[in-house]
Amino acid sequence: MISANNVTLRVGKKALFEDVNIKFTEGNCYGLIGANGAGKSTFLKILSGELEPTNGSVALTSGQRLSFLKQDHFQYDEFSVLDTVIMGNQRLYDIMKEKDAIYAKEDFTDEDGIRASELEAEFAEMDGWNAEADAASLLNGLGIPTEEHSAVMKTLQGSQKVKILLAQALFGNPDILLLDEPTNHLDLDAIAWLEEFLINFENTVIVVSHDRYFLNKVCTHTADIDYGKIQLYAGNYDFWYESSQLLIKQMKEANKKKEEKIKELQEFISRFSANASKSKQATSRKRALEKIQLDEIKPSSRKYPYIDFRPEREIGNEVLTVDNISKTIDGEKVLDHVSFVMGHDDKIAFVGSNELAKTTLFQILAGEMEPDEGNYKWGVTTSQSYFPKDNTAIFDTDLSITEWLTQFSEIKDATYVRGFLGRMLFAGEDGVKKMKVLSGGEKVRVLLSRMMIENSNVLIFDEPTDHLDMEAITALNNGMIKFPGTILFSCRDHQVVQTTANRIIEFMPDGSIVDKVTTYDEYLESDEMARKRQVYSMSESDAADN
Repeated sequence: MISANNVTLRVGKKALFEDVNIKFTEGNCYGLIGANGAGKSTFLKILSGELEPTNGSVALTSGQRLSFLKQDHFQYDEFSVLDTVIMGNQRLYDIMKEKDAIYAKEDFTDEDGIRASELEAEFAEMDGWNAEADAASLLNGLGIPTEEHSAVMKTLQGSQKVKILLAQALFGNPDILLLDEPTNHLDLDAIAWLEEFLINFENTVIVVSHDRYFLNKVCTHTADIDYGKIQLYAGNYDFWYESSQLLIKQMKEANKKKEEKIKELQEFISRFSANASKSKQATSRKRALEKIQLDEIKPSSRKYPYIDFRPEREIGNEVLTVDNISKTIDGEKVLDHVSFVMGHDDKIAFVGSNELAKTTLFQILAGEMEPDEGNYKWGVTTSQSYFPKDNTAIFDTDLSITEWLTQFSEIKDATYVRGFLGRMLFAGEDGVKKMKVLSGGEKVRVLLSRMMIENSNVLIFDEPTDHLDMEAITALNNGMIKFPGTILFSCRDHQVVQTTANRIIEFMPDGSIVDKVTTYDEYLESDEMARKRQVYSMSESDAADN
């Protein structure tokens, strides 16, 4: 168990948390939620001991081991992948290295033998003989192939490092597991694996995530940070949302009844306070009036942007034809004779672990890259807006947000353009901010503002939910669902994919595709059933051979 006792954290004069008391118990998974800036990551750092609170304390059950998902992708650059994962249990890793050093000695002494014996006993007690196999199992589950387990960390891509650091946090069955945005940069297959891992994890988990489906799947409790307080709810994210909305509704209804009672008492007092025969009744009602207290209903600190894509022109029947497109990048076949036809009612989610294939296809369709073979053709009634995964070049400019966005608006009026920025929570003087200084979340909201102001009837999104908070993801999800045009998109948010797409195209590792008209959940179910049928068929075949 881990608990926060009267924890207060002040940054300058502002209290980020004040007198927080909360216990996290064994066998439960707690989703820590709140608006951007509410202090979710900061609270995890307080629990982990990386940050000292201004007042109060954190208590951890004696003898328990805490593991915290680290975000420093360069800390382990000189270590092998397997060693990096095993470092998740630092004591076990230290024992392994000390043992190796003793056994490597040429002049092995009696003292060395005694020390080695002590280390071997502790090593066996910690299940050290299975350490490498357990680490390899975690890596394979997250999509890191066995041939890369001996690689040096600095030779790997950032997305692979994210998975390895996650495996490190999960390694060795920690008693307390703190996860800060564990699904960031994971593909949907890896997220599904992590969901199953956490569902079966028997110790304490505290997780910060913007993925609503993930929180619903793994969480037994929800801890909501709002106005420096943490309110604990039994249940997942959807249960929290329904409970919090119901609580506010009940408080408003109770206040309404109190206001009606106050009005009734005030009218009686006003009418009969001067009447001698009714003066006692009026005095009694004055006392009753003084006792009525309205419940204080604080508005949530959460802010939802307004995302509404409105195409200027209705789309025709011919939208997009992709014919045998192939592309090789750095000697690797990324797209291999990809062909499909998009209809005017299609909202296509591109899924699978081959992220480069998805990004490459989107860049080709957006006109930013040429295919090696094949071609594509947009319908004459179509207009496209593209949200790129890598937006570095876009924001390398000295223009302000308003100046940059005005370039894409038919109406060259600053007030009109600022209206779109206002919908995306850029208030007041935010419009004169330079593009270069924006945060990751602000950049995404600027790009979504551009897509709204362009009024296109085809939208292309390459991982649009990265860097967005829960409220912005919800608003984007609703905007995609309502959009009357066509959409091609990739997204790590399961709920966005499930509620938006009516067609799934999966990129296979060899660059080919599987194309099905279905929802994402139905696709996963059919895919799982196909795997089960294959396994069953193989087992029957083995049984027959025996």
